[in-house]
Amino acid sequence: MRHKKQIAAVDIRAFGAGTNLLFNILLAIFALSCLLPFFFIIIISLTKESDLTMFGYQFWPKNFSFASYKYLQQFGGQVAQSLMVSVFVTVVGTIMNTFFTATYAYAISRNNFRYRRFFTIFALLSMLLAPGLVPGYLVVTQLLGLRDNIWALILPMSFGVYNVLIMRTFYKTQVPDAIIESARIDGAGELRILAKIVVPLAVPGIATISLFTALGYWNDWMNALLYITDDKLVPLQYLLVRIQSNMQALVQNATSSANIGAAAAQIPTEGTRMAMVVIATLPIALTYPFFQKYFVKGMTIGGVKG
Repeated sequence: MRHKKQIAAVDIRAFGAGTNLLFNILLAIFALSCLLPFFFIIIISLTKESDLTMFGYQFWPKNFSFASYKYLQQFGGQVAQSLMVSVFVTVVGTIMNTFFTATYAYAISRNNFRYRRFFTIFALLSMLLAPGLVPGYLVVTQLLGLRDNIWALILPMSFGVYNVLIMRTFYKTQVPDAIIESARIDGAGELRILAKIVVPLAVPGIATISLFTALGYWNDWMNALLYITDDKLVPLQYLLVRIQSNMQALVQNATSSANIGAAAAQIPTEGTRMAMVVIATLPIALTYPFFQKYFVKGMTIGGVKG
């Protein structure tokens, strides 16, 4: 009987190992499928322009070339300036948005807050009844006077109702009321409870909304289109939009020759577009591994010991 139990235990372990191997293979295939488009863009940016014209897009081109990146060196000053603007806007905007969102969500998640219902409905209405493009433009340019100002890229996105709802749910489900009540009994104030107890427990949720916010700021170009005309304040994504939409104009202005076709042949238009995508995507893609542990931790946060 004991021998049969040992055999059964071995079979269960073998089945579990096989199942884990299968799921690991499936997840590896899924991860590779997510990385494949970005790898494809890198390959295109390193492909000789004539090969793209003759053979189209290929995963392994016949001739590699750094002509696209060499061509971007002509705009090196503007690219570097736009990169610094994007980094500043993303860092400052993410900090502000996360702070406002986390504190607002904590307030409306507490049952002892008298006006939690009012502020919850107020946040939902502001999301459902968005004012639109024209009122927002008038507020930013006329009321706040932020045209051609770096804050015009930050303030319109400094508060997100969707992230508030995420954090409100996180606080209610992952921050036990018993811990907060114990801290109040010990004499801790609300600010101390928030800083010493709630924030450490809410790090996975804060990391999640921070990542969403950072992606929003990094990929935003609409605010620059509306409020920015100074080239020194143009973010990287808007510079990418300019190059993508005005590549033919850049080709025509690149030379004084009357033969526009020859000028176009000299400038790697397709490769330059892809090179700009690589430059714009790579910095924010490198931040994902640093947030991964917080997503995993968010699934394992414990409760109150009974």
